[in-house]
Amino acid sequence: MPIRIVRLGSPRERGEGLRIGTVRRPPRGVPKSQYAARNFFDVWLPLLAPSADAVRAARLAVDERGWRTFARTYRTQMAKPESRAVLDLLAALSHRTALSVGCYCADESRCHRSLLRQLLCDRGADVN
Repeated sequence: MPIRIVRLGSPRERGEGLRIGTVRRPPRGVPKSQYAARNFFDVWLPLLAPSADAVRAARLAVDERGWRTFARTYRTQMAKPESRAVLDLLAALSHRTALSVGCYCADESRCHRSLLRQLLCDRGADVN
């Protein structure tokens, strides 16, 4: 059952499984009791989100060089032992249960979830 990479807040797809939010902050103005009902996430996992400084830099990155800098920073953050352990866990779970991970960004190609997709694949995850 592959991990799906999703945009948080988008309608859930059949078989998507547990939706994990890999964002620094929960959605504004939404009560905790409504996160899942409004298709944001079932579980919040900010450990896999880029740091606040990296997010700020990414928003200012209007060119390819800025994006590469953000990507390098995010990969460095995900190389920490605690992040690697969670990535390994998700990779292992991807072979046994339905999961999805996501972020709010509209454009996956300029979002940390595109990098997260690759990091999970590098760890042998089954990714859709």
